[in-house]
Parts: sequence; structure tokens; C-alpha cells
Amino acid sequence: MPPQITGFFQRFGAGLKGFTAGQRTIAVIGAALLVVGVIALSAWLTKPALTPLFSGLKDTDANGIVELLRKDNVPYELSDGGSTILVPQEKVYDERLKAAAAGLPTAAATGYSLLDKMGVTSSEFQQSVTYKRALEGELASTISAMDGVNTAAVRLAIPEKTVFVSTTPDTTASVFVETTPGSTLSGDKVQAIVHLTSAAIENLKPTNVSIVDSQGNVLSSVGGGAVGSSSKQASDFQQRTSDAVKAVMDRVVGPGNSTVAVAADVTGESAQQKSETFSNAEGALPLSESSKTEKYTGTGGGAAGVLGPDNIAVPGGTSGDGSFDSSTATKNNAVNKVTEDRVIPPGAIKRQTISVAVNQTAAGGLNLASLTALVTSAAGIDTARGDVVTVEVVPFSTAAADQAAASLEAAKAEAEAQKQAAFFGTLITAGSILLGLLILALVITIVLRRRQKREPVDLGERLDLDVLPVMPVVTALPPAPATSAIPLTALPPLPGPPPEQLEAERRRAEIDSMVAANPEKAADYLRSLMDDRQPV
Repeated sequence: MPPQITGFFQRFGAGLKGFTAGQRTIAVIGAALLVVGVIALSAWLTKPALTPLFSGLKDTDANGIVELLRKDNVPYELSDGGSTILVPQEKVYDERLKAAAAGLPTAAATGYSLLDKMGVTSSEFQQSVTYKRALEGELASTISAMDGVNTAAVRLAIPEKTVFVSTTPDTTASVFVETTPGSTLSGDKVQAIVHLTSAAIENLKPTNVSIVDSQGNVLSSVGGGAVGSSSKQASDFQQRTSDAVKAVMDRVVGPGNSTVAVAADVTGESAQQKSETFSNAEGALPLSESSKTEKYTGTGGGAAGVLGPDNIAVPGGTSGDGSFDSSTATKNNAVNKVTEDRVIPPGAIKRQTISVAVNQTAAGGLNLASLTALVTSAAGIDTARGDVVTVEVVPFSTAAADQAAASLEAAKAEAEAQKQAAFFGTLITAGSILLGLLILALVITIVLRRRQKREPVDLGERLDLDVLPVMPVVTALPPAPATSAIPLTALPPLPGPPPEQLEAERRRAEIDSMVAANPEKAADYLRSLMDDRQPV
């Protein structure tokens, strides 16, 4: 292990030994929080994004697909009661191809594919039933492809053709529709389903198609077409009329200052009417015209008499000149003829009544007659039909508004409290992680700054004066006599350096050679001595 790492762990251990019990507890808690935070963050970052592989699966299909995922060691999750399988996003297309190769999810044969499995020995009854099932399956698949439709089922009632009856009953169809969550079928879509079904089946009239949704609502009834029941028609008419009147009142008295109630009497029966109308064609030439004129003049003729009992003219007994004049004209004029066949569906308005209440505080300066005229025009009131419009100015109760305002304030306060709780929870979590990081940084800083105990190294820079030899002090020499000669004696040799000084010199020489060989290492070593030198 490198000496730097070894020195770091030694200093770290020495720093921990110098901690008190409280400091050690705080350090342990901070380290634990840091480890937990790092693990949670890494788990959240490394969690794969899951995408639906298949949805709306049956139990058997879901089981088979799960077995394939287990064989491939692909992580998965089940949702929607096991009908939806979620897998990592990068595995979606590969697993779909593998499931398709294994024939999953299995789909029942519907539509014209049923005819592919018919044998040569199939009876006429089997052929007719299979053909009807094929038509039902094709219609159900087409209707299911519409926006807002989840699944659909079609049942056809096709009467058998026979020569033993003079009239054949009409073909009828019933359609069951399950819409996607949160969506409803509009009137245009219901009408589209009706026409799609009636146009696909021979001799199927649009009025003979019944449509029912998954909640039991009749969207189209047999005989009534796609307009629904009379109560549905009445509610739709009342809603449209109320919206029209409400729009006018909101612009006049302001939103929330008026209320509108509409009651309509709608016919629930349908009828067929046939009428013929004849009229003269003015200015048109006659189709045919003939005239006949007879004239007779002469003498000797008897005067005209009277008829007798046997239709024989009886002469009047006189004679003389006679004349006869007769003219006849026949003209066949062109006549207009209009034959009209009408089908009267249910939903005709018999009578309607409209009640409008205006807030007294907002009705100051308003003309009540003008306001009534506006409501009459907006609602299409027909007085000959017996329609009634009532507009009154009354004080409005504010209890509901106050209660709604209080509920709104309470909801806002609760939402704000939840936001604050979530904010403080996030703040506490972030603070805990930050505190752990700070504690860890403090521990590392203390360990790095804590001085390390080292043994003193004698570099020979200080010499111990006690080991040096004591040199004798030389005083002034005595004066020599001038007349006598002074004898010369040999001086004793000087003592050599002591062994300690020699050892110091040797160490200094080694240090000089080390510095010359590796100056960077020597500088780091001296720097560490200066930083970590213990006080005496």
C-alpha cells in the first residue's frame, strides 16, 4: 500500500481516538445518514423506467407472458389487477417480438377468419351461423377502432328466407359498446355506429339498430332511431334551452345573478303520415279539349211535345217552321298532385315553460318587460303552443355561496398545509443529508489537521557541548630572563574529535547525499516535519 494512504489511515485512526464519546456518536450518526442517503439516491437513480408491454390481458395470456419474462430474466411489474405488464423501456420491443413468436397474447378467431376453418362437410345451418358470426365479428372490430370505444359486441337477428310466408320480418341488430374510462359517446358517434351497422347488413334499416353502453344507457332504440328515449330528448332540449337563456342573462345581469329552469313536454311516440294534395296549375295548357255543335232548321216539323208514358213524344197538334241548336265543350286541365310520406319521430315539443329568477341586487334599473322579451326570443317561445315565460326579480340567498367559499378556503388551507408539510419533509431530509456531509467533512478536517507525533531526528545541527573536550585556558606567559636561554620542550598533541561528533558528521553527509539524489522527497519530508512537529 502506498505510504500516503497508510499515513492517512494512521492519522484518521489517531484522530478518532482523540474524539470524546459525544463526538464519536455524532460522527457515527452522520456517517450512517450519509450512507443511507447515498443508497437511497443511487437506488432512485438506477431504477429503470417501466413501460406497458401489454394491457387488457386475460389471465392465461398474462401467465404465459410472465413465464417468458422470467426465462429471459427481465424485471417486470403487474398492474390493473394483472391485466397490464410493465417492463423496462429498452426491453419493450424485443419482448413483444418474442411474445408474438410464441403466439401470445392469443386472440379468438373472429370476423371472416371463421370461414377459413369450415370444412366441405359443413351443413347449411353451420354455414349460415358461421357467416352471421363472421359479420358480427367484423362489425365489432370496426366499431372498436373508433375513438372512445374500448370494446364492442354486435348481435344480428336475420330472419330466414322462406316461400311459405308472404312477408318477412325486418332484420334487427343490437350493439353493445364499452367506452374508455372518462369518455362518453356523442350523438354524432352514435349516429355513425347506427349507419355503419345498417349499411353493412342487407335490409337493415337504421331505425332497427339498438345501441346500449356498458352502464345500461340506451343510446339508440329500435323504432326510435339514434335519438334515444323521450326522457333523454326532453333533458337534452331543456339543457340546450337553459344554456341559451343563461348565456343571455349572464351578459345582462352578470354571472351568478340569475337562475333558469326549463320544463318541456316531449312526445314519446312516433308516427307515419301519408298525404296527397291536389292543386290547379295556373297558366298551364289543358291536357285535352273537345267541342261539339249541332244546328237544325226546316219546315214541316211538328212542334216539340211532351213524352208520353212509353217515352214516345206526343205531338202538340200544331206544325210549322222548326230549328235546333246544341253545343258541347269538354276540357281536361292539368292538375298538380303531391304525395307525401312522413315519418314523425318521437321528441316533438308539445309545450314548454321557462322560469327565470334575477337577483334583486343586480336588477337595479333593468326593464322587466325587455328582459322577458329577451328570454322569449332566446328560448323560442310559441304562445300558440301554450308556452309560458316567467321572469321575476327576487333576493338571492347567499348561504350556499358562503358555504362554498368557506369550503374553498378550507380546501386551499388544507392544500397549503400539505404543501408546507411536503416542503418541510423535503427540507428535513435535505438537512439531514447536508448535516451528515458537514459532519463527515468536519471529521476529515480534524483528522487532517491533528498533529502527528513523530520521533525527533538528530540531523547534527546542534552539538552537545557537554561531550566536547575542555580546552585549558592559556594565560600570559611569564617573562623570560634576558640573559639566560629558555629550553624548548615539545607540546602535547591535540585531542581528536569525539565519536558523537563523527557520527553527526556522517549523518549530515548522508542527508546531503539524499537531498542531492531526490530533492523533492527531501522537501516533502522537511515540510511534514515543520507541520507536524509536536510542541515541547
